[in-house]
Amino acid sequence: MAALQFDTNFEPAHGEAVTVGPNVQRITAPNSGPLTFAGTNSYIVGTDTVAVIDPGPQIESHYQALETALQGRTVSHIFVSHTHKDHSPLAKRLAEQTGGVMVAEGRHRSARALHVGEVNPLAESSDMDFVPDIMAADGQVIAGDGWSLRTIHTPGHTANHASFALEGEDIVFSADHVMAWATSIVAPPDGSMSDFMISLNKMLEREDRFYLPGHGGPVLEPAKFCRALRTHRKMREAAVLERLRKGDRTIKDMVKVIYRDTDERLHTAAGLSLLAHLEDLVARDIVETDGTPSITGSYIPR
Repeated sequence: MAALQFDTNFEPAHGEAVTVGPNVQRITAPNSGPLTFAGTNSYIVGTDTVAVIDPGPQIESHYQALETALQGRTVSHIFVSHTHKDHSPLAKRLAEQTGGVMVAEGRHRSARALHVGEVNPLAESSDMDFVPDIMAADGQVIAGDGWSLRTIHTPGHTANHASFALEGEDIVFSADHVMAWATSIVAPPDGSMSDFMISLNKMLEREDRFYLPGHGGPVLEPAKFCRALRTHRKMREAAVLERLRKGDRTIKDMVKVIYRDTDERLHTAAGLSLLAHLEDLVARDIVETDGTPSITGSYIPR
């Protein structure tokens, strides 16, 4: 199995509408960062009457770039992949200005209930105000003027994450589920590793030409990349079990070793990813913990 190889060669062209597929344009928001790479990608699908996918964060210059690109066209639908604040907040403003209908899997929610005393570390990153006009079911096709988008429920990164397939073109807008530049962050309680792996297998059942993700450039060989991503997650799980067998008992200790070559600014996110793996391992009765799985808990292999 080929190793997972990331592609960080990407020109964001902030503020410009770049053609990236048949009647598809990408505009990248200027919100670069360690978790957003070069910024959040918004997409315009269609010609005269269009759909907008992930309008993006509350950044005025990005809204103006969208407005410029949409000039002379009608927005009939606004699709939102999930409700993190770098993807969904501009949807409401765009809908009010254009009359477009907002489409998403649903409102923001956690993959599981908070444990007693637990604080959601991603609460401030979540757009709790977003309410879709249409809650799209898995497999539901919504058609516009010359385009059709099929909703694919892909929970894992968030409980309400959805990807959107452009029918007839074998292109999927994969948002934060599968990206070429890095692995998706799966951080409980918003995210779930077991859900993520199920969603990854679901994508492998499809035959798509390429993905257009929420950050960075296209995933050009999606089946190959998804298989490598699945192997990567299984290897990360194996690394967690190895650290437990070697005597590590806390996530903090495991992060120091498993992510020793990773930018320290990402260690908090890395710890949450390990928590997602450990939640899954506990649920599968492979690992034991003192009480419920938590970021500060103690773990031992069975």
